[in-house]
Amino acid sequence: MYSVYLVEDEPFSLDMLKHMVLWEKYGFALKGEFASGDEAYEAMEQEQADLVITDIVMPGMDGVELLRRSREAGWSCPFIMLTCMSEFHYAQQALELGAIGYVLKLSLRPERLASLLDKARGELEQRDKWRRLNGIGGGEALGAPSAAERLTDHPQVDRLVAYISQHYGEELSLGSLAKLVNMEQTYVSNIFKKKTGHTITNFTQKVRVEAAVRELLGTTLPISAISQRCGFANDNYFIKVFKRWTGKTPSDFRKS
Repeated sequence: MYSVYLVEDEPFSLDMLKHMVLWEKYGFALKGEFASGDEAYEAMEQEQADLVITDIVMPGMDGVELLRRSREAGWSCPFIMLTCMSEFHYAQQALELGAIGYVLKLSLRPERLASLLDKARGELEQRDKWRRLNGIGGGEALGAPSAAERLTDHPQVDRLVAYISQHYGEELSLGSLAKLVNMEQTYVSNIFKKKTGHTITNFTQKVRVEAAVRELLGTTLPISAISQRCGFANDNYFIKVFKRWTGKTPSDFRKS
């Protein structure tokens, strides 16, 4: 069962939410209830849930700020937002930060909540699949490097750095990388640049060129084969990017 934190300051809404669906039917179990974002954040610092369902407007830390701070801390658990029609612009902010969806409190229906639970479970199952493929235990943060391997103070940025460094030979898009860490694309771009000093595109090119240098110096593979192995779309693009970074074409670099 995946664990759920409910964050809602109105007792009536909280009670209705708790009894709206059979949580176990969708693969979830209620783990904690909190009346504010501050309380929920303190709990998450000690032990994270797999899913957070939170009201947006609450005393103290609101739901959007809870989501924002969770992402800045590198926690990638899915968020479902509870909102009123008059708060819709806050829901939009939450979606931009990577929330998987929202529920209108004034017309809260079991089928709407159930559909979002299905979506959340799908993302969590993908998370678990990624962990198994990469040999990561369930107790660790998703894909987080060990303390010795961390490059920044943001676990999810470190995870992206590690993933790009290991999978540079594959097609890497902003969309796929954002999905990997369960964040919105614009937010991923901004936080990656802030923490590493590189855009994602710039960092990916850097890793690929460094790999190409190793291939040029350590193998006799033709330029076209190295281009393909290092993830470049075609030979012309490889030559252009390589020269931009090294000042030489791959052929001239190998000769020198």
